[in-house]
Amino acid sequence: MNRVYIAFGSNIGDRRKAVDEALSLIEQRGMSIIKKSGIYETEPYGYKNQPPFINGVIEVETSLSCREVLKELLDIEAGLGRVREFKWGPRIIDLDIIFYNDEVYNEEDLKVPHPDMHNREFVLKPLCDIAPDFMHPILNKRVIELYQELG
Repeated sequence: MNRVYIAFGSNIGDRRKAVDEALSLIEQRGMSIIKKSGIYETEPYGYKNQPPFINGVIEVETSLSCREVLKELLDIEAGLGRVREFKWGPRIIDLDIIFYNDEVYNEEDLKVPHPDMHNREFVLKPLCDIAPDFMHPILNKRVIELYQELG
């Protein structure tokens, strides 16, 4: 079984309902949620002129490949009405693979670990709830160390 960490967020409409629906769909698509972080309200990242987000992270077990997980997450986003108007724009749901086991993927449309996760408190804080000692396979630092380095 593969262990995958998935970050989730929402800042449009009924944010909690969108997150709950997304997590339910994740389980229906062959990914068993093992752990779930707390949910945190956070300020927007990148593009600031938009409503606050709610964010969290789940740990799932799955037999799906990393590319299959990505496909399922993109399908769930589209099914819930996600529209990609511009980078870092508002979204009904956002689902990102943070880690897939301790594997590294650096392809055009699949980058794991998430290439900017170590700069994002809204990813690191909830990730610390469920996997503080997980070792980043490129930076060779534990999640808790990355979080502490944010200052």
